[in-house]
Amino acid sequence: MSGEWRTLVPRIEQLARSLGLDFHPVEFEAVPDSFMMEIAVYGLPVRMPHWSFGVRYIYQLIQRHMGHSRLFEVVFPGNPGHAYLSAGNGLAENALVCAHVLGHADFSRKNLLFQRCQGQVSERIVEHAAQHARQIQQAIETHGLERVEAALDAALALEQHIDVDQPLRRPAYPQYLEPGKALADDAFRRRFAALEPAGPAVGVTAPQRAPLPPHPERDLLWFVAQYAPEMENWERDIFLAVREESFYFHPVFATQIMNEGWASYWHARLLREADFIPQQAYLDAIRCHSEVVRPVAADAQVALSVNPYHLGFSLWEHIVAQRGLEAAFAIRTEDDDFAFIRNHLTRDLAEELGLFRYRARDGKVTVLEADLDALHEAILAPKYNFGAPAVWVRRVCADGTLELGHDHRLDGRGLDLQRSRKVLEYLQRLWRRPVRLVTVDEDGADLELSVS
Repeated sequence: MSGEWRTLVPRIEQLARSLGLDFHPVEFEAVPDSFMMEIAVYGLPVRMPHWSFGVRYIYQLIQRHMGHSRLFEVVFPGNPGHAYLSAGNGLAENALVCAHVLGHADFSRKNLLFQRCQGQVSERIVEHAAQHARQIQQAIETHGLERVEAALDAALALEQHIDVDQPLRRPAYPQYLEPGKALADDAFRRRFAALEPAGPAVGVTAPQRAPLPPHPERDLLWFVAQYAPEMENWERDIFLAVREESFYFHPVFATQIMNEGWASYWHARLLREADFIPQQAYLDAIRCHSEVVRPVAADAQVALSVNPYHLGFSLWEHIVAQRGLEAAFAIRTEDDDFAFIRNHLTRDLAEELGLFRYRARDGKVTVLEADLDALHEAILAPKYNFGAPAVWVRRVCADGTLELGHDHRLDGRGLDLQRSRKVLEYLQRLWRRPVRLVTVDEDGADLELSVS
């Protein structure tokens, strides 16, 4: 691939800053397609080894060979940011990709959810994840692949079960309940205590142990790492490493529609205003943009699912046109996808984008479903609770049994019982006591899964 695209990067960056984007430096690197796919599957350029990533790699490979997906770039926010471009890209594609990446870089630097999570993890996540990978490789050499893989099986099975409302580094629970109110120190009690000075103090009781946990605990990775009765320190370190990386990935997941839409809006705008891009490259880039933000599959002309690029791009264009760029900058800073969709996907815009269900018969088009709230929930449902079932720690019993609960009412969806049992098996190997999960069956009756 020609390196001509590199000469465009500083000029695109300068144009982006002149239009109000604010981003950390980004390091661009062209890599082979196979490495691009590995990065996309692992989520980071270097990450802890595990068989599940191989399964994801094969899936992506099949999708690509079937023509269902192509990777132009993979970007990792941070300071500096890292962007990997496919070595197979042409000049037009890389001009678009560089502009797209700068939109992501602005979003991740200014959005409050990104700021909070990255501030707790690290702005140098690529180096941080590589350090985790080295630690795990050392553990494999010391404790053997089988034991390390068992710890990774359990930790990665729970990787979505974090609580971002709690800090990344949080203290253990208090061991004892807060003491009750002290008895009044009146004259009678002082005289009574003086009669037998060697006796027990009046009003003083032995401290009571607090229940474990003292309240429902959603952060399963943290709880297991903190309280599993027989885990070794290196096993706890694996759980905490997975948890730390999950904190990093959470804002990427929680703002996908906003973030991809913002990057798409800015690559379109920057290309439009970049008069230094060769004319043919500009036309090719615009065609590439149309493929990225189209709402339907390339050949079938039917929507497979909501395209976050298309939906986000359309919403940002509408916001800028109706409310101006300053309002868009404020929304980019303050919102996540929940607020973004609920506040800005209006009925008129949903109809314009064809997001409601329609039926065409005898030349007449009929709207089958026009409930805007239902549309919002359908788009957002996969995003609740980091995409994972609402499972929490209910209690640790006297015999050490770990009891989990599933809030099916909050969750609004059932559990895959076969998968749930497998996760419990992974977890029990590390908890080393019985583990049970209380949920409901398809008829709403109480159901308990248990692994000993």
